[in-house]
Amino acid sequence: MSNVKALPLLEPADHGVAPCCPPLTERPMTAEEAETAARMFKALGDPVRLRLFSSVASHEGGEACVCDISDVGVSQPTVSHHLKKLKEAGLLSSERRGTWVYYRVEPSVLAAMGRLLTSAAVA
Repeated sequence: MSNVKALPLLEPADHGVAPCCPPLTERPMTAEEAETAARMFKALGDPVRLRLFSSVASHEGGEACVCDISDVGVSQPTVSHHLKKLKEAGLLSSERRGTWVYYRVEPSVLAAMGRLLTSAAVA
């Protein structure tokens, strides 16, 4: 059985996956877009969460077992708490395999984050 959840901050588009919001320089965000982006940035605003996110994103194969990324200077229950917050923000997805949970950052999430912080294309 899988615990994989759809990531809420992404929406399908003709060219693949669109970010939760347009680039910041394109137009002012709506209240809903700002809430979604703020959840993402708030989740990454903690140094331990940022390290865990980076560990997962840079891990070979694009996914990491919790057993491989838990050495961030806090206890295992705290690691689980931070991973849960990253999942709630839509930044990670997970899948239980036996007794271990594997986390991954969907490439579309990284693309969405990058697009949000880039300048709008000049026509």
